[in-house]
Amino acid sequence: MTLKECYTALGGDLDDVLARLRSERMVQKFVLKFPEDGSFDLLCDSFAQGNWEDAFRASHTIKGMCQNLSFTALGQSSHDLTEALRGGKKPEADGLLVKVKEDYRRTVEAIEALRASL
Repeated sequence: MTLKECYTALGGDLDDVLARLRSERMVQKFVLKFPEDGSFDLLCDSFAQGNWEDAFRASHTIKGMCQNLSFTALGQSSHDLTEALRGGKKPEADGLLVKVKEDYRRTVEAIEALRASL
């Protein structure tokens, strides 16, 4: 799998991130590190424990990483969840978490396929 194919599979915008990071090598370096970040686990754990402050922080961190890497699909769903957790949990947060989990799984699967092809 190429980096371009990875971005297509995860619903991202390779051209956008290349405009910032300037080389595929640099983009690939940061993409491959994404699954190592603990924010997704923190989000799920905090959500299960009803710790909305930490859930908000984790969702916000995921959103920021996605913006930096131009992971468009996960970036949008994590943005929506972040807003539903801002100032406490809103009713729509449960459904938005499901969407973030789906987008995160798809993102990590694409990254792992890229890693396997290197």
